[in-house]
Amino acid sequence: MSQVATLRGPRAVVLADLIPGALARDVLLVAGGAGFVGLLAQVAVPIPGTPVPITGQTLGVLLIGAAFGWRRAAATIALYAIVGLAGVPWFADGKSGYATASFGYVIGFFLAATAAGWLAERGADRTILKALPAMLVAEVIIYAAGLPWLAVAAGLSFSETLSKGLVPFLLGDAVKAALAAGLLPAAWALTRRK
Repeated sequence: MSQVATLRGPRAVVLADLIPGALARDVLLVAGGAGFVGLLAQVAVPIPGTPVPITGQTLGVLLIGAAFGWRRAAATIALYAIVGLAGVPWFADGKSGYATASFGYVIGFFLAATAAGWLAERGADRTILKALPAMLVAEVIIYAAGLPWLAVAAGLSFSETLSKGLVPFLLGDAVKAALAAGLLPAAWALTRRK
């Protein structure tokens, strides 16, 4: 099997590896995953006083990261970002381009999905007790990239950045991390039954 023609390399199995047809599978997963994140970005709830809405993107990023492995996850979120930068309005609130207050979170999605995939390749998606810390690490990475961008793009002080870009999202992101941490081991359990 050619390692060059696919996004696979020597590593542990992740959920996406259970689908047959390496190259076609990888292309479809990357394109479908980018579309999935773009679709979840449209599930947006504006929060008064902040330029960043609550979206479903984070859940998609966590699931794609862990289910796809780091290589496919990186390719997926890179495709999502590139297509959005090219003008497709599928970032939060139907926006595109980098001149938005929330684009730093998109950069964080790339890093977080890659990290979640790397951790999943080391078994962090097999049980809830392993998956939850992995999902929380990915969430922290999203904030680490998103908050500085928000501060600069919106001209916010440190305390304003935390109150507008972090605090309103903590509960929702904790729920998304818990949901992802529960869904991944459940998916593994289903594959073992077949």
